[in-house]
Amino acid sequence: MDLTLAHWVYLAGTIIIIFTMLFKRNVVVPAIVVTFFVALAYTGSFGIALQSTFRASLVAASSLFDIFLIIAVMTALLRSLKDVGADQKMIIPFQKVMVNGHVSYFVLIAITYAISLFFWPTPAVPLVGAILIPVAIRAGLPPIGAGVAIALAGQGMALSSDYIIQIAPTLSASAANLDVSVVADRALVLSLVTGVIAIGLAYLFLRKSISTPSAIHLKHWEESSSDVKMETEADDNIPTNDTKGNLFAIAVPVSFLAIVTYMVFAKVSGTAEMEGGEGAALIGGAALLLLIAASATNSMKKSLEEVSKHIIGGLVFAFKAMGVVLPIAGFFFLGNDETAGKILGMAEGAPAFLFELILAGEHLIPSSGFLAAFGILIIGMITGLDGSGFSGLPLTGALADPLGTTMGIDPTTLAAIGQMGAIWVGGGTLIAWSSLVAVAGFAKVPVMELVRKCFFPVVIGLIASTIVAIMIF
Repeated sequence: MDLTLAHWVYLAGTIIIIFTMLFKRNVVVPAIVVTFFVALAYTGSFGIALQSTFRASLVAASSLFDIFLIIAVMTALLRSLKDVGADQKMIIPFQKVMVNGHVSYFVLIAITYAISLFFWPTPAVPLVGAILIPVAIRAGLPPIGAGVAIALAGQGMALSSDYIIQIAPTLSASAANLDVSVVADRALVLSLVTGVIAIGLAYLFLRKSISTPSAIHLKHWEESSSDVKMETEADDNIPTNDTKGNLFAIAVPVSFLAIVTYMVFAKVSGTAEMEGGEGAALIGGAALLLLIAASATNSMKKSLEEVSKHIIGGLVFAFKAMGVVLPIAGFFFLGNDETAGKILGMAEGAPAFLFELILAGEHLIPSSGFLAAFGILIIGMITGLDGSGFSGLPLTGALADPLGTTMGIDPTTLAAIGQMGAIWVGGGTLIAWSSLVAVAGFAKVPVMELVRKCFFPVVIGLIASTIVAIMIF
């Protein structure tokens, strides 16, 4: 494959952004600048390059808006629950189980993994974020620890195997006509190996920051979002009726539990598709109705204004906390031909810079089963840079067959390894412009800080699982 100047500019831009992140610097400016130069090198038009620089963020915003919206809706609901005094009452029952920060870390992991395995992390994050993160914070787990636990369990361990829904193993297997069930089984084993190691290492790194249980932790955490408070908040109603608080402290968890029960029933019976975006939409719709009910119960006269104010406050919080990822995501969306066409203003024939670079470098992988395994892992991780995790699976699956055949390693094993690299990176543990923004939003921590906390545990886990795959498969 012939590489153009634009391909080399894209490669240089990727390296610049990665190194900027490693040095803990903001990457928004580099992302915008390199997006301009890639578009200029490819089109040769200064005007189109300027347009593409803007369209990159616009395309990223349209792709990620569902995540922004669910953060906004759930944040608005929590603000309305605080008005009626239900926010504190709602977490009291969970305090009996989540007795300290150490236990809370693993409880968050277990619940997130269970929900994400059946419905993907998209609906799991708002459920766990709204109900259990405040409990974990009060128990002494730092907010960054809560974010790490949810990301590693949901976006990492559960999504990388996708063992129940099996969209990921199907994509990995179909490109090379491999056995889906074998790829799925091996991906499950590798996801558990990666997850256990990453979760264990992250806990070791975090354990010294875990404090003794105290309500002051929750107060400080809630105050951390004070920069998004609205000017009209001085007129907030102060909850004076315990009955209202008790009512919604019961209604909200019961409502979400009913949704989970329905989703499980729909999955088992096959009566409806309730995975990914469908589950998140169901939760978001319920949250909006609960928001209206809580505001009306608190003050019927002011409810119309209160609901609007809380929704606006939620949107402001979502965009202030997560909007910085849009220019970064826009650059990496140039690597995928589906989104690159929209950015460059091309109806057809759009380039796929990231995937074309990978294909051009495929021949550089030495003829060794061991190196082939790590080569396919690295390729999977690189494809995950677009923030999807799934878009690169057909590529890693297609490469698995010829690489495995010529280098003496089972192609299904290589496909599973590539799936690990693509989803653990792009699915939402190491890429700030993925669904990880939702985790960071609910934990109220900087998304780039969350990436840095996950980086070494995840990379070490992926290396270990690849070695395990070579040894036992």
